[in-house]
Amino acid sequence: MDWGMRNRLDRLIPGGKCFFMPIDHGYFQGPTSCLERPGETIKPLLPYFDALFCTRGVLRAAIDPAIDKPIILRVSGGTSMVGKDLANEIVTTSIEEIMRVNASAVGVSVFIGSNYEKETLGNLSNLVNVCENFGIPVMAVTAVGKELEKRDARYLGLCCRICAELGARIVKTYWCEDFDKVVKGCPVPVVIAGGPKCETEKEVFEFVHDGMQKGAIGVNLGRNVWQSPHPVSMAAALRAIIHDKASVKEAIEVFKSLK
Repeated sequence: MDWGMRNRLDRLIPGGKCFFMPIDHGYFQGPTSCLERPGETIKPLLPYFDALFCTRGVLRAAIDPAIDKPIILRVSGGTSMVGKDLANEIVTTSIEEIMRVNASAVGVSVFIGSNYEKETLGNLSNLVNVCENFGIPVMAVTAVGKELEKRDARYLGLCCRICAELGARIVKTYWCEDFDKVVKGCPVPVVIAGGPKCETEKEVFEFVHDGMQKGAIGVNLGRNVWQSPHPVSMAAALRAIIHDKASVKEAIEVFKSLK
């Protein structure tokens, strides 16, 4: 692995663990509750997450260029919630643009089992072909949209392994029962997606803790943080699980202490 790739990955995953903060939801669902002013949303959360996952538009319009956090750039899109099929994505961002905004990594969605499986896997493959030349890691985002209906270890394991085989340096997927089977079958680091907002804080802490115990390197989790009534408390508690190996009980104590 060349120096640039290693440097970017070490910044994204300090000490081998990571807490990515996604605020890219508007690229397909438009205005999102609590992300109306994304720059203001993330300000109090900056001490807790390791990297910010966003689109180039939000990065330019709403994020302070002095931010001391690596940027993971969302580079797939072209569909919407009101369109025919969310899976029919394209790559939206050139390598020149990726370099211009000084991204530390890029993220692209793949839709395994959809009508656009080949096209989205092609998007991933083409990005890897280009980004590897510049030392830019590619994160594959799998099991999204309607694919959530198929969220089990066998399906997620299939998705993650295919993404790794095609060259993704990191794979983002959802937690499930027997999550260790997903991780064991994937030769690159696995990051847990947050998914829909959970009913309770404990529910979030439990699936994150379980996933970390079963081999995940961290999370890419947004709505369960910035849509919480107590976002800073949530972020601090999650960071304790990820970086300090806190138990669920200890995470709840951290949450309550800041709440």
